[in-house]
Amino acid sequence: MKRYRYIEINPNVMFGKPVIKGTRVTIELILKKLSRGLSAEEIVREHPTLRVEHIREAQAFAAG
Repeated sequence: MKRYRYIEINPNVMFGKPVIKGTRVTIELILKKLSRGLSAEEIVREHPTLRVEHIREAQAFAAG
């Protein structure tokens, strides 16, 4: 399995869903927001604990 710098899967955080490390923001949530047309910058404004690099890595994670 590929290792990611910003993503973790921990059964004690958000029921084991992949999240951005140190947050409770799931990759699923990020991808849903992107699919609704939000830009990475808009997502970061809505979730100040995130950075654009987190959004990019979430996309790479989803791409496999």
